[in-house]
Order: sequence, then structure tokens, then C-alpha cells
Amino acid sequence: MEKLKMIYEGKAKKVYETGKEDQIIIEYKDDATAFDGEKKGQIVGKGRLNAEITTIFFDLLAEQGIPTHHISKLGEREILARKLDIILIEVVIRNIVAGSLTKRLGLAEGSELKEPILEFYYKSDELGDPLINEYHIRAEELATEEELAEIKGLSFKINSILVDFLADKGIDLVDFKLEFGKGSDDKLYLGDEISPDNCRLWDSKSKKKLDKDRFRRDLGEVESAYQEILKRLKE
Repeated sequence: MEKLKMIYEGKAKKVYETGKEDQIIIEYKDDATAFDGEKKGQIVGKGRLNAEITTIFFDLLAEQGIPTHHISKLGEREILARKLDIILIEVVIRNIVAGSLTKRLGLAEGSELKEPILEFYYKSDELGDPLINEYHIRAEELATEEELAEIKGLSFKINSILVDFLADKGIDLVDFKLEFGKGSDDKLYLGDEISPDNCRLWDSKSKKKLDKDRFRRDLGEVESAYQEILKRLKE
């Protein structure tokens, strides 16, 4: 598939047109950002690793009946995907207390939640992706009732699939972010990526962080953490 004009460049990816109107090529970058872009750097090999990790996760989800934008992996750091009209809602699923939840609920990091928590965030870099609820979504007409119900159902199903899959690899899925969009067929698809960039992944025994928190918190061994995730996914 030929890569044509670049139509978008974000913090971690570049998006290109292809010869087909409803397909795009996504190129994963080594660039890393945190704290709404205040911290910037590079993680050597991150683009290649995230492209491969995302492909493994999306292939797994497709096998389990989850509609995704992923079509196939191309080069080392590129995938072919359906072009989506992204719904401006980010979904975060939390299984273990970490990140902002520790401050909002006053809970200790690592505390087990009795059931997964689903949160919505307004996808807006300018506003810092604020936490919102279903009333905000309806007021701003970000999604219809039917779309929202489908998003919630798919999100919990994805969580269940990934928690079980990763548990077999000795990894705790602490929390992760999902994005959805509508394809040219007007159907809802999972978009974006699933990788250590937008998941918290801990070793099940040692609780060592194997995700972008190592970059956020200056913990070191960032590249090796991403490499460890890919290694375990392939086992």
C-alpha cells in the first residue's frame, strides 16, 4: 500500500493518506510526551515496538469479535487502518488504583478495585482532556445514546479479554485508554492504539512498572520495559 500525503501528526503518530479513501497508514514515532506535553523526549525503538504490540492486541480483539480499525501491519513501525471519524470521547478503564485516581479518591496506589471503573474524558488537547460524565456527553452531543451504550459495552468486553490474556503473561492490566470512531460504513470501531503508551502494565509478582510511567516518573529502563512487554506477548 502506497503512503501518500501526511494528513495529521500527533504526539506519538503520523497519519498518511493512501490510494483508498477509507484507508490510512499510521506511522508510530519514537517521540514521548507526558503531562499534557510539558515533558518531552524520545524512547529508542518505541515506534517499532508500539506498532507490533498494538498489532498483537488488535488481532487478539478481532478474533474475539471486537471491531477495530486495524487492517494489517506494514513496515516496522507502520500499520494499515480504516479511516475513522473519531468520537471525541476517551474511555479509561481502571482495574487497579493508580495515577489520578489516587488523588481523586484518596486511595493507595496498587489497591485492587472490586470492579472495573469506566471513566469518560473529553478529547481536547486545548482543555487538557477533562473528566466528563454522560450528562456532559449528551449536552455537547459528543455521541448518541446508542453509540454511548455500544462504547461502554465494547470497553468492558475489551477489558475482560485483555485482563485474562495479560494475566497469562504475568502482567497486571492496571488501567488503559480507548478511543472509538465511525467508519465509512457508519459502524463503530475501536481506533487509536493499545500499547505501553496508553496502558499501565505491571509485572504481576514484583509490581514493576512496564509502561510509559517509567518515562513520566524518570524511573529509567524505559526501552527495556517496552521490550519486555513485547517479549511476553510473543511467548
